[in-house]
Amino acid sequence: MIVSRAPVRFSLGGGGTDLPAYASRFGGFVVSAAIDKYVYVCANARFSREIRLAYSKTEIVADPAAIEHPIFREALAMTGIREAIELVSVADLPANSGLGSSSTFTVALLNALHAYKREFVSTRQLAEEACAIEIDRLREPIGRQDQYIAAFGNVTAMTFDPDGTVTVEPVPAKDEVLGELETNLVIVYSGIERPARTVLSEQDARLRAEQDTVERMHRIRGIGKEVYRLLVRGDVDAYGELLHEHWTAKRTMASSMTDGTLDDHYEAARVAGAIGGKLMGAGGGGFFMFYVRPTEKRRLVEAMTARGLRVLRFRFDYDGAKIVANLSRSG
Repeated sequence: MIVSRAPVRFSLGGGGTDLPAYASRFGGFVVSAAIDKYVYVCANARFSREIRLAYSKTEIVADPAAIEHPIFREALAMTGIREAIELVSVADLPANSGLGSSSTFTVALLNALHAYKREFVSTRQLAEEACAIEIDRLREPIGRQDQYIAAFGNVTAMTFDPDGTVTVEPVPAKDEVLGELETNLVIVYSGIERPARTVLSEQDARLRAEQDTVERMHRIRGIGKEVYRLLVRGDVDAYGELLHEHWTAKRTMASSMTDGTLDDHYEAARVAGAIGGKLMGAGGGGFFMFYVRPTEKRRLVEAMTARGLRVLRFRFDYDGAKIVANLSRSG
């Protein structure tokens, strides 16, 4: 039995500039933080030669090409496993919530499959293989942030060059600065799940056709670099102010990025003391991230709870993708 896990993430600044329609022309820059909420994948040898998959549904197939779940299918094909394996996936948080769970699942799955085959792969290889599955094979309209942060973990800066090169650097902020940031972020679930594909496809089309959309994305990339500088400098409150600017710049990137209900939640959070905030991921639902000073935190939490929203407690994750149990027999 192999148990693999990988963390989901918060995009702290620059999110969206890793999308191919932008990064391939201008280069992107994202600061992202892995958190202690995980996707787990268990891999175990089966006596039967069939493949059994258990996720939100169960599949038992004799031919891996017949697998319905596209990521399971492509990961098994990539690693050359064709029979006699059971794979089970569970997650701490719901899918389609803006925290990169699909890419996190892909990274955790690949790590489990390589460990099952007794193969060592680097963290970078895990990220690159996950990108190859989602972007190249499955043609998902996504960037490379989620795969890399799921693999590397930590509070991390990623530079996406036009030629496809990704440079990964842990943000060199002091521990007490990251602790303050962790304390002052309030994460709230909107209760709305939405496939990122819908929002990202429209955003991709606008990036290719509309110069004003490109200009807004330039500003979002600049915000990402400012976030890096503020964290290194330790000016955490200024980060909260940048969040509001990030929201203002990003909310018009696609028509489904937000709606009246989400806007009302955001404004209620601001009234309750949030300095700034944004929807995670592509938008359209999922989780809000708000920055609030400690003196206002209880008021914000109570205001969000009164609106029927749920607060997520978290810590940053510094491990990235890892094998948490390997009970396979030797020899």
